[in-house]
Amino acid sequence: MTDAVLLVHGLGGTSYDLGGLPMALQKIGLVVHTLTLPGHGGVPTDLNHVVMEDWLQAVADQHAQLLQTHRVVHLVGMCMGALLVCEVAQQKQASSGKLVLLAPTLHLDGWGMPWYHVFRRLHYVLPWLRTSFRIKEEHPYGIKNARLRAIVQKRFERGDSFHYGWMPLQSIWQLDRLRQKVMQGLSRVTAPTLVMHPREDEYASVRSAQFLCAGLGTDKAQLVILENSYHMVCVDNDRGIVEQQVVEFLRGSI
Repeated sequence: MTDAVLLVHGLGGTSYDLGGLPMALQKIGLVVHTLTLPGHGGVPTDLNHVVMEDWLQAVADQHAQLLQTHRVVHLVGMCMGALLVCEVAQQKQASSGKLVLLAPTLHLDGWGMPWYHVFRRLHYVLPWLRTSFRIKEEHPYGIKNARLRAIVQKRFERGDSFHYGWMPLQSIWQLDRLRQKVMQGLSRVTAPTLVMHPREDEYASVRSAQFLCAGLGTDKAQLVILENSYHMVCVDNDRGIVEQQVVEFLRGSI
């Protein structure tokens, strides 16, 4: 049986988050699968009806389904998707494949986070505020490359469905719940893991990657720091490095 890889996008995004990575993995013979997380691919208010468990279940179900037809299933996640695949690997103790975590948002402490975001938990106790308060996607949109950023900005202005232009506070609450869950069980992950993180990530500093590697153990995890990208590493300046490193990491098991 051929080996497969499941790629999971980030919060508010789609498979666009992954850039050319799916095609790069297809070229080395992997069967590539993606999924659209619950609450995504429609309108931002769809996220008001989704909880962390829905995202985890969607990834776990797809992973289990692929294991029925493939000898090995690798897990690759971007942004929140990195936390989801890490948690699924914890719960299933998936050892048949490898784990790739791209720009994981384990700590929301990047340079672009607004000062008032630390008070967001005070608002979680108010259900009406969780669904009505909007978190807007703003410049630089996770992209350091000025030309690409201009293209993305125009797509936001047109209302293209590649990524939500804003998200309800409800979705950030669920991300916070997921972050805490992942932190609690890193030692249960058995899969060899590649963590790639941009030094200038505006959402999550390199502390996220360092925490993950420490929790996973240096015998299982390797860390690559990207020097010329913001958060969206699969489409930004370092996208070629990302594709090359992930291909080389996964190629060893084919």
